[in-house]
Amino acid sequence: MTKRLSPEEVAQYEREGFLSPLPVFSETEMAGYRRRLDALEQREGGKLSRQTNMKPHLLVPWLNDLIRHPAVLDPIEDILGPDLLCWGAGFFTKRGGDGTFVSWHQDATYWGLSESSVITAWIAFSPSVPENGCMRVVPGTHAADQLPHADTFASDNLLSRGQEIAVEVDEAQAVDIALQPGEMSLHHVKIVHGSERNMSDGPRIGFAVRYVPTRIRQLSGIRDSATLVRGTDRYGNFDPEPTPAAEFHPDAVAFHAAMIEKQVEILYAGADQRPAFAKAAGM
Repeated sequence: MTKRLSPEEVAQYEREGFLSPLPVFSETEMAGYRRRLDALEQREGGKLSRQTNMKPHLLVPWLNDLIRHPAVLDPIEDILGPDLLCWGAGFFTKRGGDGTFVSWHQDATYWGLSESSVITAWIAFSPSVPENGCMRVVPGTHAADQLPHADTFASDNLLSRGQEIAVEVDEAQAVDIALQPGEMSLHHVKIVHGSERNMSDGPRIGFAVRYVPTRIRQLSGIRDSATLVRGTDRYGNFDPEPTPAAEFHPDAVAFHAAMIEKQVEILYAGADQRPAFAKAAGM
């Protein structure tokens, strides 16, 4: 018995590698989340720093609550099972006309995880439509082998390494993942996806949360961390992540910095460059 998804929806996800749209939050609820995000951005000078935007739920209690929300977790459980970790999260924000984009890629490329039973929940904080650069996916590509990628480190690419698939992508097969605020999509860690530039006047904002079953391991040799969000962790493959007592509480800031140092080592293994904040911190 599934909690949220029908058997047909589960089968569709397994066949196509994505599911969308899924209503999650009401218009009123999402307006409240958006106000909180706006306040968080103002705290950081109008835009989240790259460091804050890596696992921000370790710093901000309301985001820690959001990654555990039953409306988000129920469909994840229907696909991955009852014991779930949040391995990572972050906002993908394109301001109107800022020129940023996301190249064609597969999430699994640099994550170092032991298997591909990994789902991203992409929660829309603003409209996400073709005009402002919504996510696009190529259905069914999650079933193929991992594709080769090349690093570009392009400044207008929102990905960590500006990575892009090093073989031709048949864009004619791609479909738009259009979402309204409060809706979310789910996509498989290996599906080919990307997004175009925002050609509108307003922002396109999505919160991407990465969920894994507790049996998954980190293969990089670096001790990784994750947040138990549902069920029981009988494996102990990740260091447990504490809930922040308050926004940017000193204990949370210290823990977050230590964990981000490890994530940088994992995500940038073998890369020619590191993010500016990691260089400044000696990571």
